[in-house]
Formats: sequence, structure tokens, C-alpha cells
Amino acid sequence: MATEKIKDLLQKQQSGQLTDEEKAILDTWYLKLSQTETAEVNESDMTNRLDAVWAGLQVNKKSPEKIYNLWLRIAAAASILLILSIGGYLALRKLQQPVQIAQTQIKDILPGHNQATLTLANGRKIVLTKGLTGQLATQGATVIQANGNNISYNDEKKSTPISYNTLVTARGEQSPYPLILADGTKVWLNAASSITFPTAFPGKERIVKITGEAYFEVAHNNKQSFKVESAGQVTEDIGTHFNVMTYADEPVSKVTLAEGSVKVNGHLLKPGEQTINTNGLIKIAQANVGFELAWKDGYFRFTGSPITSVMRELARWYNIEVIYQGKISTDGYYGTISRYKNISQALHMLSYSNQVHFKMEGRRIIVTE
Repeated sequence: MATEKIKDLLQKQQSGQLTDEEKAILDTWYLKLSQTETAEVNESDMTNRLDAVWAGLQVNKKSPEKIYNLWLRIAAAASILLILSIGGYLALRKLQQPVQIAQTQIKDILPGHNQATLTLANGRKIVLTKGLTGQLATQGATVIQANGNNISYNDEKKSTPISYNTLVTARGEQSPYPLILADGTKVWLNAASSITFPTAFPGKERIVKITGEAYFEVAHNNKQSFKVESAGQVTEDIGTHFNVMTYADEPVSKVTLAEGSVKVNGHLLKPGEQTINTNGLIKIAQANVGFELAWKDGYFRFTGSPITSVMRELARWYNIEVIYQGKISTDGYYGTISRYKNISQALHMLSYSNQVHFKMEGRRIIVTE
């Protein structure tokens, strides 16, 4: 079936394994489908059209010269491909014309922004934004400094006793730059997250606590292990890069290792692996590190995620309420969306599956079948 062949190409595209010929075939398929689509089509008609478009490609008869000519025609017609024109690509199982997103008011919902709030030991709060510079405060012998690109804790005297500070991002926020702890470790926070940490690390261990999601680049110190405590699990390492996702509204917690070596509740990870913690039961799996860290680079990336999982991510970043009505599809979504698009643009891309429909009411998004 043409649909199965196209599905195979979509899967190869997601893993970066498409050849130039296969890319030309897939893009031409999109182009021809868009030219033959009508406003209303049932699933049987759609399957027939997919078969017809596939047959018309003559993929077994093309010479390299024909492939090259095909690619030139595709480039000339690229402007009609809506998926590319709105700055992202979403590869979905069912490809039909997008449904209209109903809005009860014109005002769109803007994406989240780069901001976090630092709470000092004495309760004083400092709002952190890009461009902030100068000495912000002192905590004992530790000086808190901002230079526009980071906020750092400098403790030249290795002071004791120590105090604790907390950095928090609300829904619709992410840290504007890395937090540099007194040992040199760098930390980034995703939306609706927090880290509580000491102003200095004089002891044998360096321990911090987080909620939500954080990415760490730990400063190497053989004599002083680094531990992250989160939702009933402890992530321990000496010097490495890893991501911890432990949102209370997610069914699992994940620790994904990008570089180095790390232990999670005694389970040793290698780069490219992750632990998946389900109610205290931990298993080790291969991870798509690029997808797990996409939030830090300004993207949503989905790999077989159901719409409920997708909407939880959007809810945290856009600070929206999501309501489901009726039976909702459990089919998976694959693709990439910029975190800097307005909510209507993100929902428009998701609507290409025609599995769900969206209605906007203020900051509430209603999802229906």
C-alpha cells in the first residue's frame, strides 16, 4: 500500500536516514497530494488517492536525471507547502487538509518567555531577565553576580555555614540563562520548575533538589560527588551533562544522559541512555537525546507522543488550561514545532492529523475528537 510506503519514508526522515532520492519522492508526494486534495474526503477516498499519487511517482523507473528534475520542480513549488511555510514540520500518520481552529476571541496566546525568580535565604526575591548585570546580593561570603549571560555564585573562601537559595520558573517561563553554582556547575530550568541549592559546597557532597525539569552541566570534582534529588529518586555523578524530567503531572520521571556517567538510584547510565521511573520502578532505555533536550534549544519535539502528552508540554509553556471533550485519539505525533510560535500556529500544525480539533476560549484550549 502507498500509505505504508509513505509511512516508512516518514519514519526514516525522523531518524535522519532518508537518501536524496527518498527525500525527492516524499516531497513530491506531498506536492501532488496537496494539488489533488478537496475540502471533504473520506478515508477510503484518501487511501485511493495516496495509492494513485504513489503510482504516479514511478519510483522504480526514475533515472538520476529524472530525480534531479523532480527536485527542481519541487523547489519551485515549495511555497505551497504550508508545513514548511510556518517554520516547522510535522510528520503525522493521517495527512488531510487542516481543520479550522475555532476561536471565541481574536487575541492569540503568545509563547512563554525567558524569566526566572531567585529567592534568597532571607526571603528577598530577584526577578532574572536577559541583560541583567551587576552584583545582585551577598549570602555570607558568597557573592551573587549577573553579567547578562548567566548568574553566578562566587565563594572564594569556601564559606561555612551555608544558606539555601531557590530559583523558580513559573508556567510560561524558562530560565533566561544558566545558573552557575558555587562549584561551577551550570543549570538550566524548563517551564514550571525549580532548583533549591546551597550558596557554597564545603562538604564531601554537593546536593541540590529540583522539581519539574532541569539540564545540568556538572563541574568535575573527583573528591566531591554531585547529587540531584527529585521526586523519590537521586541522580549522582562526578562530572557530566544530563537532563532530569520529573513533573508531577507526568506519568513517568526521566533522567537522560548526554555525556559522561551517572547513577540514578544505583542504576548506571551510559551516554545516550535514560532511566524511566514509573511509580518507583526504574528501567533503562535508549534515549533520543536531541528530542529530550529540545526544550533547551527552543523546540518541542515529539516522537510517537499521544495528544495528551503533547498538550501537557504546551500547557506548561503557554500557561494554558486544557480541557478534553469526548473520546480522544491515542495515536502518536511525530515532529518539531518552534517554542516561539503563538499557540494558534502550534495548534494549526497539530490539526493536520485531523485526529483532534481545537477550540480557543481565552487561555483555555478545548480538545475534541
